[in-house]
Amino acid sequence: MKSAAQIRSEFIEFFKEKNHTFVPSSPIVPKGDETLLFANAGMNQFKDIFLGLTPPSVPRAVNSQKCLRVSGKHNDLEEVGRDTYHHTFFEMLGNWSFGDYFKAEAIEWAWELFTQVWKIDPNRLWATVFAGDEHDGLPEDDEAKILWTSVTSIPAERVLSFGKKDNFWEMGETGPCGPCSEIHIDLGPDRCDMKNVPGHECKVNAGCARYVELWNLVFIQYNRQPGGKLTPLSSKYVDTGAGLERVVAVMQDKKSNYDTDLFMPIINFTSELSGCEYSGKLGNKVDNALRVIADHIRSLVFSITDGATPSNDGRGYVIRRILRRASRFGRELEMKEPFLYKLVPVVVECLGEAFGEIKERADYVSTVIKSEEESFGRTIDRGLEIFNTAAEKALQTEDKIISGKNAFQLYDTFGFPLDLTQLMAQERNLKVDKEKFDVLMEEQRQRARQAQKSDSFLASLTDTELPVTEDMHKYHLDSCESKIVGWIDKEGVKDSGQIDTGEEVGLILDKTCFYAEMGGQVGDCGMIESHDSHFFVENTIKIANCIIHKGKVTQGTFSGGQHVMAIVGKDRDAIKKNHTATHLLQWALQEVLGNSVAQQGSYVGPEYLRFDFTYPKALTREEIEKVEELIGEKIVEDLPVTTAVLPREEAQELGAMALFGEKYGDEVRVVAVGAESKSKLSEAFSKEFCGGTHVDRIGAIGGVKIIKEESISAGVRRITAIAGSELNSYLRKASDIVDQLSLILKVPSNELVDRVEKLIANNKELAKKLKSASRASGSDGLSQARELLDNCQKIGESSVIVGKLSGVTIDQAREAIDMLKKKAQSAAIVLGFDEEGKVTLISGITNDLVEKGLSAGNLIKEIAPIVGGGGGGRPQMAQAGGKDPEKIEEALKRASEIIVEKLQA
Repeated sequence: MKSAAQIRSEFIEFFKEKNHTFVPSSPIVPKGDETLLFANAGMNQFKDIFLGLTPPSVPRAVNSQKCLRVSGKHNDLEEVGRDTYHHTFFEMLGNWSFGDYFKAEAIEWAWELFTQVWKIDPNRLWATVFAGDEHDGLPEDDEAKILWTSVTSIPAERVLSFGKKDNFWEMGETGPCGPCSEIHIDLGPDRCDMKNVPGHECKVNAGCARYVELWNLVFIQYNRQPGGKLTPLSSKYVDTGAGLERVVAVMQDKKSNYDTDLFMPIINFTSELSGCEYSGKLGNKVDNALRVIADHIRSLVFSITDGATPSNDGRGYVIRRILRRASRFGRELEMKEPFLYKLVPVVVECLGEAFGEIKERADYVSTVIKSEEESFGRTIDRGLEIFNTAAEKALQTEDKIISGKNAFQLYDTFGFPLDLTQLMAQERNLKVDKEKFDVLMEEQRQRARQAQKSDSFLASLTDTELPVTEDMHKYHLDSCESKIVGWIDKEGVKDSGQIDTGEEVGLILDKTCFYAEMGGQVGDCGMIESHDSHFFVENTIKIANCIIHKGKVTQGTFSGGQHVMAIVGKDRDAIKKNHTATHLLQWALQEVLGNSVAQQGSYVGPEYLRFDFTYPKALTREEIEKVEELIGEKIVEDLPVTTAVLPREEAQELGAMALFGEKYGDEVRVVAVGAESKSKLSEAFSKEFCGGTHVDRIGAIGGVKIIKEESISAGVRRITAIAGSELNSYLRKASDIVDQLSLILKVPSNELVDRVEKLIANNKELAKKLKSASRASGSDGLSQARELLDNCQKIGESSVIVGKLSGVTIDQAREAIDMLKKKAQSAAIVLGFDEEGKVTLISGITNDLVEKGLSAGNLIKEIAPIVGGGGGGRPQMAQAGGKDPEKIEEALKRASEIIVEKLQA
């Protein structure tokens, strides 16, 4: 029996023998393509080729692409574990032709590999072709239909036609697409899982497990425009995809993908951890859980390895959903403590030879997963209580629906993804009001939505050949003579006509000294001038090999062919200093913290630099000081910075660091700090793959100061630092503050710390005495709160405690809230007070009322604007500040109205 590793290897070797070049899988987290959350097909990394933006480097390619399908159109999450063949993470075996061969070869070779090399019984194979689509004006794919019976031995009766849903492939709402031809296998009548479904007939694309798609041959010849219109591409392409997991199941004669050597090691290890035996049956609660966990841990290992981290939006939210879903299924196996992180080495053992990156980052991935498991573990039990209460109520209703409000509360407060709530509801034969959930989710998004960059004119570039810009001057010059070869506006690319004052376009020159935004470094700003005409460049970007200067004509006019002067703005020097400082920072961090430090991302601008890196805990003050000290010592030496373009393998042998997951060409630019010349690159203490701009000698940086160190996700830290003139300004301000404090406190600067520490200690002691005196006089927050409780409004068993306090601190107010919750047991509380003209509103809600939809955070958000402030918090406790003490009573009155409305609803 062939192993999965052998099958993967044989696929690649088969096409290499047919003159295909092996291209490694792109990262599962796409780089530079914000239209796609995750790589969901092998063709993603070739998108610019299909769009005509980038010429292909090879005419034919083959690989095994890491894919994740958990969102949008391609979403297999709900099916995972329930059947034998759906997965979130999978490998897509694929071969491509970029304007070379087309349908005949693709069909013939697919049949040859299946039937002659792998010896799959041809009598079990079926083919499908596109039946055409009237709405899109597309005819039936007769060419493919005829080829199947002419270049293979398949009979015509096993070549079937299907519509757009089954046989027209599209990457997304827009982009490259085309008709496809699929190969399906008949696994036999005993594999049908729909025998009890009335009217079901076993056949291709009928939805049962007897017929399974193995290989999809996509013939890319169209582009879907934003409006939905299809336009022919300038060249025709072949993009095929065969799911490795399904192929392996057939080759290993297994009834389930999960029974192959791609999954069984993970399932067996999980069985040992849980003490639950795997039988391989469908519809079995234990087996379903084991399959889900095996699938999801593969997704987590690969996505986190490639740069995704759990969070509350975008890719991070998808990863959090998968992890929490797997964690909840662990509870089906009575595993209530973190366990997923223990499965990482098993995944590495299964797939680490084919994908070495998961070996390199295994420790980091385990850290991230364990941290997220622990975080979810702190809220899941309370969330399950809320769910159980909601479910009991839903069971007593006629429609058996859990409210969207309850589902949103589970999501917003306890971190339960909607699909997890739906899954638990389904297990009790309940449904969830998704429509109301979506309304509440959209309201939250509207409140929190941030402005996003929009390059609307770039949508017009599909299938457009952009001119090549010569941009080597960016490393040596701050200005250069050039010529306008065209520009981009919302209508597309133009090379004739005129650009008038006030127009915003993307200007294209034949050569430029502007650096295009890339590798974390911001794009250059500046001016493009010609006589009395001026074009202000707001940003510089790169598409394929074309540099686009985005900006606005501020004076005069410009036209195609016009000679101009490109002048980079004054920020260039500061950006250079910050970029080289970033390299020094990475080197110093590895010196202090060890080589496990790996760059996750960076930002290099004129004001500051930011560096994200893997590390499991916060840096100590001593570690930060040591990092700064090491950098300072190197800067004092004023060592040279040398750059060289080398073959990638040679650069790697020199020890040059590459950004993980970044795609590099055969040749790379290496920035070496400490090397006197290109012949002495090995002497450099810092060597990195980098296409950015840098200082000639590091003494020009002046110094580096870390101004912030923080966590941005589990296992990832972020450092923000300043250098150059920004550092000088920072130090001047700090010196001024020290001088002022010395004058105010009447002590020399070297005694300031001791003096401030004594003042703080004295202040704490006085606060304690004041608190004691306040309690002794009966004017403290507790006595006032008791009076409010004695006179409060009651609605059923719940107390509505709303009132103004006087002469209290925020700590005393919080203490009063806690006391009121305990005494009242069921209460909605809002207290207000002012201290020296500053208003504080604080709210506390007991858990039973939180379950009924009351939220302290939402309540505070609504009343805070009345006192000219804002705030928020958790459903159980929240507070806000304000600046209008005269409106406290009005705010409290509104709070009382809201609470009463909610409790009487």
